Formats: sequence, C-alpha cells, structure tokens
Amino acid sequence: SSSPPPKCWYPLQLLRLQKVMRMGVWSRSAIFALMWIHVFSVDKSNFKTCDQSSFCKRNRALQPGQSPYEVLPQSISIEERSCRMDVVNKRTGTVLGAEIFALQGNMFRLKIDEKTPIHPRYTVTGSLVGEPALQKCQVQRTSDGLEITSSTSRALVTLSPFRIEFLTNNEIAAVFNPRGLFNFEPYQVKHVPVEPARVEEGTQLGGGETSKFDTQSSQSMETSGEATPTPTPDETKQVEQPETWEEVFKGHVDSRPYGPSSVGMDISFPGVEHVYGIPEHADTLALKTTTGGEPYRLFNLDVFEYELRNPMALYGSIPLMLAHNWSKTVAIFWHNAAETWIDIASATANKSMLGKLMSYFKSGEEVPQVDTHWMSESGIIDVFVLLGPQPRDVFKQYSTLTGTTPIPPLFSIAYHQCRWNYNDEADVENVDAGFDSYDIPYDILWLDIEHTDGKKYLTWDLAKFPNPETMQNKLAVKGRKMVTIVDPHIKRESSYHVHQEADANNYYIKKADGSSAYEGWCWPGTSSWVDFVDPAIRKWWAESLAFDKYKGSTPNLFIWNDMNEPSVFNGPEVSIHKDTRHYGNWENRDLHNIYGMFVHQATSEGLVLRSAQKERSFVLSRAFFAGSQRFGAVWTGDNAAGWDHLQVSIPMILSIGIAGLPFVGADIGGFFNNPDPDLLVRWYQIGAFYPFMRAHAHLDTRRREPWLFEADKMALIRDAIRMRYELLPLWYTLFYEHYQSGMPVARPLWVEFPRDRNTYAVEDQFMLGGSLLIRPVLEQYATSAQLYLPGNNVVWYDVKDYTTYAGAKRHTVDAPMGKIPVFQRGGTIVPRKMRIRRSSAAMADDPYTLIVALDAQGAAKGQLYVDDGHSLDYLSGAYLLREFKYSGGVFTASAAQTSGNYTTKSWLERVVVVGLPSAPKTVKITSSTGTQGLLFTYTSSQQLLTIRKPGVNIALDFTISIS
Repeated sequence: SSSPPPKCWYPLQLLRLQKVMRMGVWSRSAIFALMWIHVFSVDKSNFKTCDQSSFCKRNRALQPGQSPYEVLPQSISIEERSCRMDVVNKRTGTVLGAEIFALQGNMFRLKIDEKTPIHPRYTVTGSLVGEPALQKCQVQRTSDGLEITSSTSRALVTLSPFRIEFLTNNEIAAVFNPRGLFNFEPYQVKHVPVEPARVEEGTQLGGGETSKFDTQSSQSMETSGEATPTPTPDETKQVEQPETWEEVFKGHVDSRPYGPSSVGMDISFPGVEHVYGIPEHADTLALKTTTGGEPYRLFNLDVFEYELRNPMALYGSIPLMLAHNWSKTVAIFWHNAAETWIDIASATANKSMLGKLMSYFKSGEEVPQVDTHWMSESGIIDVFVLLGPQPRDVFKQYSTLTGTTPIPPLFSIAYHQCRWNYNDEADVENVDAGFDSYDIPYDILWLDIEHTDGKKYLTWDLAKFPNPETMQNKLAVKGRKMVTIVDPHIKRESSYHVHQEADANNYYIKKADGSSAYEGWCWPGTSSWVDFVDPAIRKWWAESLAFDKYKGSTPNLFIWNDMNEPSVFNGPEVSIHKDTRHYGNWENRDLHNIYGMFVHQATSEGLVLRSAQKERSFVLSRAFFAGSQRFGAVWTGDNAAGWDHLQVSIPMILSIGIAGLPFVGADIGGFFNNPDPDLLVRWYQIGAFYPFMRAHAHLDTRRREPWLFEADKMALIRDAIRMRYELLPLWYTLFYEHYQSGMPVARPLWVEFPRDRNTYAVEDQFMLGGSLLIRPVLEQYATSAQLYLPGNNVVWYDVKDYTTYAGAKRHTVDAPMGKIPVFQRGGTIVPRKMRIRRSSAAMADDPYTLIVALDAQGAAKGQLYVDDGHSLDYLSGAYLLREFKYSGGVFTASAAQTSGNYTTKSWLERVVVVGLPSAPKTVKITSSTGTQGLLFTYTSSQQLLTIRKPGVNIALDFTISIS
C-alpha cells in the first residue's frame, strides 16, 4: 500500500492529500510540496541512474587494463585456515589488508579493508547466522604467487598484478580482478574547509558533480582508481574538490564526512553463458548484459508501479549471483549492504587458462564467459565464493552462511485475502461470510493502514473497529487469522504511546549531525523512523507487540511490515537521507539495504516472544536483504493489473527464491488498476503456485472478491484456490526441505535439470519442488500453451487427465480457461488432501491421497512432512517425516527419520498409481495389524490404478503389494 498509480495521478493525489489533511493541520506550502513530490515520484527521473550516482560513474569509467594493485610479498602471512597479505595501490601508495579464508563446505571468503583507516569502515552484521566455520587448507608459494588448496577447491593468487582464480574440481569457476577494475577508495581527511557547491540557476542537478565540475579531471583525486599509466608525483597528491564532500540529487544534499569511499571488483565466470540472482528487479530470470545500458542496481527503494524488464532498484536487495553451465554451478555472495551496482557483459574466455573446462567444448569452439563488475558506495570488500559444484550444493552453502526459513505456520502457506482497505468490522464480517457462502477456502484476512487511529501503528480506529478482539475471535472459530499492517515510521504525536517511548529513549534514527531525531513525511504526516539497527531497540520493539501493549491484538493476529526500505515521501529517491545516523554512529549509506531486514527481524521475534516462545510467527516484509529468509515472507511490491506484470512475476519470484528467500509471492490481480475477468482467473491459476499466495488491491480499485464476478469466472477462481489447498501437504513438505537444505520451493527448470541446456533461459515455466512442473497461461486469449518438458527418458503426466508426455521435447498442450498446465514428473510421489474445507486448520486431521507417478523403470519415491502446523514443538522433535517408495509392484511407507515423533489422526484414504501398464489381480496391505485385501479400480486408457481406503494411519509403517 505504498502509493497511487501514475496513470491517473491527479484524483489520487487529491485522495492522498485528503488523507494527509485528516491527520492534522498542514500548511498550504507543505501540502503543495507533498503533491509536487508524488506527482513526479512515478517518473524514472526521480531515481538515480549510474551517471547520477557519482561512485558508480567513477567506477564504471575505469578502463580494463593492468591493475595498479599488487601484493607486497614480504607481508604474506600463512596460517592453517587462511592467508593474510598487504595489497598496495602503486599509484597512490594506499595499503590495504587482504585475507583469504578457506571455509567448510567448499567455499572461500575474501576480505579487503584499509590497513590503517582514519575511521573504521562498516562491516555487515546481522545477515550471517554466525561466523562461518573455517576449513584447514594447504598453502604453497608459486613462481608468481600462492596456491591455497582446500578439499576439492583451490585459490590461485597472483601477486602482481593482484588477481585470484578460484577452482573447483580443477576447473576455473571464478576469477577476481581479471580486467584490472578492482578499486578501493580510502577515507579522506577534510583538511581545508570548503563552501558547499552553489547550484547556479538552470544547472541540471545530478547524483554526483554539478555541471560546473564535470570538466575537472578525476585524476587529481587520490581515490579515482582509474586504470591509466602511472601518474606524476603531482597527480598523486590529495586535492580536495567540493564534490568530494557532498553530492546533490533533485535538490537533496548528501554530505560525505570521509569523502568518496566506494569499493569495486570485477569478477569473471569462464565457460558460463548465464548468470542469475541479485534480486530484486522486474527483469528476466537469466540476467541480461548491461553493456550500453544501466547496470543492475541494489538499493532498497519504494518504486510505484515499477517498470518491467528494467535493472532499476526495487524494494529488496540480495547480492547473491549464481553462475551455471553444463558442468557446474557456482555463486558469489557480495556481503555489502550499501548501494551497489553490477555490470554484466558477455565475453569469450581465454582458452589458455581454462584447463579441464575445455573438455566440455568442441575443438575450435569459442568458450563463453560472463564478466561482472561489482561497485558499492561504502563498506569493505567481503565476498564469499560458493563453489558448488551442483545447484543443490550452492543452495546448501548459502544457507550455512545466511540461514533458511523456519517451517512457516500452515495457515501462512494457504490463501490470503487482502485489499487497501477493508472498511470496518461489518465489511470484515461480510467478506468472511462470502467465502463460506460460495464454498471458497481462505485462511487470513488482512487490514491495511486505514484500520489504525490516524496512521498510528499498533492502534485501532475504534469508530470502525470498536471490538477488534471479538472480530479476530470470530475468524479464529473457523480456523482463520488476521494480519494488520505495522510500518517503521512513527507519527510524531505527543499523545501516541509508541512515539512517547521512542522519543524519550532516543530510539529514532538521527539527523546527519547526530543532534536529534530525523524527521520526514510518510502516511501519518510528520514522522520519525525507529532505529532497528540497534539490538536493544529491536528488543524494545519486540516487547511492544505483547498483548497488553498492542491493545486489541490476540494470538490470531499477525503482522505486515510495509514501507521499510525505508520509504520517506519527501526524501531523496523517496527514501531516507544517506547521511542520517544509526546505532554505532554508522551512516545509512553504509547499511541502507539491511535496515528493512532488521524491521522484519524485530517484528518476527516479537510475535514469538508474545507466545512465550511457543508459537511460530508470520510476518510479511516488503524490504529484504540476505538473511531476511529467517524472519518470514516477502512479496514483489506494487505491481499492476496487466498481462505483462503477470508474466514478470515468475522470473521475479524465481530470482528471489534462488537467492535464498523461498517464501515469496506477487499480488494476485495486480495492486494497481482493475484486471479484466480473464486476467484475474489466469492470475489466480498461477498464484496458486506462488509460495506466498495473496490477493491484494489498491484503495482506488474496484472490489475483487471472487463472487463479485460472473459465476463461471468465480468457479474457475474457486478451483484454483482449492487446488492450492489440495496441495498443502506438498507445499508444507517442500518448506521443510528448504528448512533443512536451503533448496528453493519454486525452482527454475535448470535447478532440477542442470545438464539440460534447453532449460537455462526458460522463465515461463518452473518446478514446484522436484515433482511438479507448472506452465501457466500468460497470454491473453490463449487456449493452448507451448512448453518444454526436460529430461532424457523422463515421463511426465498431466495432473488433470494423466496424459503422458516424453521428456527432452517441446510440446503444445490445450489450455482452455479452466485449465492450467501442470505435470507430475515420473518417479515422484505427491501427497494431497482432497477434502477441501473452509480453512487449512479445518483440514488438519483429514486423510491423505498419494499420487504415485511411475518413471520409465516403474519406480517412484516421495516424502511427507507432518507436525501440528503452528507451534515450535517441531524444534524439539515433534514431527513426522514419512518416506514412500514404489518399485516392482510394492509400495512401502516408512520413517525417513527416526528422530521425529508426532501423533496424528490423519490416515491414508487413497493411493493412485499412474503409469501402471496392466491391471493387477490383487492389492493387499500389510501393517502391524496384519494383511488384508484392498478395493481398487483400474482404467486401462489412462494406465491408472486407484486403491481405495487403505485406512492406515499415515504415521505407521506399511506395505501395499500389487500383483
């Protein structure tokens, strides 16, 4: 609920202004300023380009060539698990300290910092789950450097010029500084007072230097880092330019007390054509070259109705890039929370350095390579190299660094109903009743900002919601929950209890000079922002969610953190000023991208705390960073009702998922504008396969509850939602798999078929776990769909009619409005619950159906995870992990783990075997109670065996024999 759509801004600006005026008395000039800001906030010009971000412009201007950095041989210190060395810039004399660590699990870590900084540089805290475990390694000196060997991986360090090659299984995976673009700008001392740069009338403001300085040579600055011939002594002297100490964008002045402080590194991936990750961008799954255009930007921003197929920054930032080819998958985790830009270019590798990699290419064939250039405004260079070599290995490696998503409460992976805003208690009651009247399941009803008392979070508008506890309890009787929005900006109103505490205890982010709380504009009007970077303040926030402090809340109320980039309506780029001060006296520029994660963390911990550490939390966040997965779900922000936004939702969700954050979705139907009925139906059909399934809409859109559409369209929407509920056992099991291994829940095809080159750029299909392939209908008026089913000798089954399709081939399938093409992979077993009720809680004890899809060898396997669906007892072993196998006419069920133990009433109602070539004569079940025959039917045209009512508790071991 960030802001109005651009296509009809004028009436919606009036709406916004009316809302602001209701908050308090505003001056005419303030209202005009607010209107002016938001008229233009939907324009791309309100957000920086690389040329307007001075550090990006400087780093991007570097030319490939001989790097000025080299290792001082006498500084090398070899230890059991690491190597330390000094790296000097020959042109400036700046000395850096570099450390290379071998990590357990086939990883390396490179850290580079100033050797003797005038002020400490920020190192990211909070994203890692702990200090990574080191691995013993062997270090040998070579003719031109060092060789660090750890298990199956190596790091080859060249001393002059400084360069590192990382290898796995004797194959070069990544090369650091191959083009000589490594750059590290040291902090400076401001020796001579300089008047702020005056902006002449008519001068175009940019993100860096104003036009009067554009012609001055950056070579006069010690920190320029340009890869040019060695300068004269005069050129290496530190000369202070006015733009060194501040830069201006759209009239906003950003002071830089230590001068330019960027870091940059070029990293190449030999033998690779495709790289992925670095969300969040509304762009392709396989990242595009940025040559001749803008780099990909990572800088958490509130961007309204964002443009598509664009590298612009959005709400979240995860600086993880995966590189994949036929032989390996590797990843780079750039552990930096400052504004970051990444250039990507396709290149041809130098064959003389490829070694074993050449065996994967034909003689004379050009070897592809992807060159990347990483540039961050501040901090240090702290890079993890994840050497795979397979996709599953990379996901496990990244999860050991930043963690996984705890198993979410079952209700949170069911269907969520939301809009800005449900008006009052009567509206809530009517919407809830509508779902029951039309037999449509749902689990959570959401309330946006209008439920509060004047946009004061953790309060209620008692005129509209006089009995919030009763309202929540009425939902709870049906097994349903409620979510309310809680944003990090706090209304500066003296009688508001949250503001009273925050102001009295200095809990707000400070102005640049640290003198007092930073103030800006957001939904309540004049606001301040809680400094969630401070662990003590996060603890205070968590305690503020207690039932006796958040009046009107109940155990069935959960929370939504929006606007936590943070969004500041009158700030630069609709965000907070970079020179504001956080805990530890760090500037926002140092840690901007991690702020939203800390909001998410504090809120999630508060929900666990209020339950005395007994219940799981559910918190949705818009902003995110590496590590956010530990605290809940995210979504792709303020999308629009259009087929193009429907299409881009898949690569956006997949990109976030492979970057370690699996619990992600997009607003079904589009947040802005009004979807036509066909678009809404198709969106529900794909939304049923988003890991996070929520319908949401803007205040100015027409109501979209499913029963408000024609009966045929409503029935199709209901079918899609019911399919989600049928598959909840599979979804829950996949979230358990992620919790254990880091595997994404929704997966690009190449994750499951890493050697199938036809999958590498596919973004209109995806896998749900390893068993289901989804090819949603993404085109208006389409009644068929073209798709690629991967895998040599893989059999695929249409889940609706069990038609079989061969793998490693392209197919065209029928896809009328009532169908979404979904295929089960031969060799898998998928658990379902076929008795659909009003909520997931109402289905807790219902029986299971197992769909056994046989592979070409007549075998299949699968798992089922079961626990109570809401508590933290699973951490103490209160769960079941069941394993199912079919081979040679025998189906077996056993414990996949003996450490878990949980009592369930759910039983096995049906086993469906697909791909059985002939009808059996008998089917018998053997369990602890003995052996007995079972009823069954066989359909020869579908090669389909249905075994009815085995009747055994799903927690018990048993065998079904088919003969």
